[in-house]
Amino acid sequence: MKKRFLAVVVGFLALTAIGYAALVWRSPAKAYWQGYAEAQYVDVAPVLTGRLTRLFVHRGEWVKRDEPVFDQDDANELASVTTALGSLAQAQANLANVEAPSRPDEIAQDRAALNQQMAQREKIAGDLERYEHILGRGSVTRQLVEQTRMDLAAANAGVMQASAKLALAKSPTGRADQIAAARGALEAAEGGLAQARWALAQRRVLAPRYGVVADTEAIAGDTITAGTTVVRLLPPSNIRIRFFVPETAFATIHLGEPVRVSCDGCGRGLTANISFIAPQPEYTPPVIYSETTRSQLVYMVEAQPAAGLAMRFKPGQLVDVRPLAEPTAQ
Repeated sequence: MKKRFLAVVVGFLALTAIGYAALVWRSPAKAYWQGYAEAQYVDVAPVLTGRLTRLFVHRGEWVKRDEPVFDQDDANELASVTTALGSLAQAQANLANVEAPSRPDEIAQDRAALNQQMAQREKIAGDLERYEHILGRGSVTRQLVEQTRMDLAAANAGVMQASAKLALAKSPTGRADQIAAARGALEAAEGGLAQARWALAQRRVLAPRYGVVADTEAIAGDTITAGTTVVRLLPPSNIRIRFFVPETAFATIHLGEPVRVSCDGCGRGLTANISFIAPQPEYTPPVIYSETTRSQLVYMVEAQPAAGLAMRFKPGQLVDVRPLAEPTAQ
């Protein structure tokens, strides 16, 4: 009797297992893939080593691009700017000195001498013209005419000499090599001032992107070396959905296509666009548990949520990803 009862029970269990297997085989496979939210943080760090004097932001706050994030001690940079301004003023004065002409009173004196020479030349030229006109009448001698011609030549030379002296007075007092050296010193001073102002500007660090402050890793008074993170920002555009697609479904996904994303507490109707598909497969990651796919190769895929929806996903949060068009039962 017991043997018969045991045989009935074994038979019933066998039929149940076969029926369940047939039901599973006939039902369509669930078209969803498991994944998680991935965040790429922006580390805000100084480019110069210095003491942190003020932190403008706190964790959880939103900052806009180019808003102040933190300040460093800038006493040394302020002094460098002051020194550079003095060097620039000195270089400008030196160049102006070697490029400047003579004093105004000296130029006026040379101009008056030139005018006098020109007036004297005009008088002699007029006398010569008159003497040559009456030379045949006996009132002037040929000797006087020749002497007047010589005086006119001397007057022309005097005009040329006075003109050259006036031009020299108007020209720069320095030699060409002195002027070139002064210009080079001025360019160097301008470069030094630009460098000092750049270093001063680096002491106030601005937000490179719009985002939420994920963490702060220093406080006022800390000495921060160049390149050391002080604030970590998370821009909404830096949140991605990373999921894994088995080989059997790899051919059904394409770059730019939208997918439906769901997670606990994220809300309904969330979508993201596929932004990256790994070119090579990998083994199923241990964090993704699936009895039907854990021994198969999968492809890593990333999808970008819209900026207005990205912050609903928390970094590391598990998600389910589905195609927009759900498969139908056959």
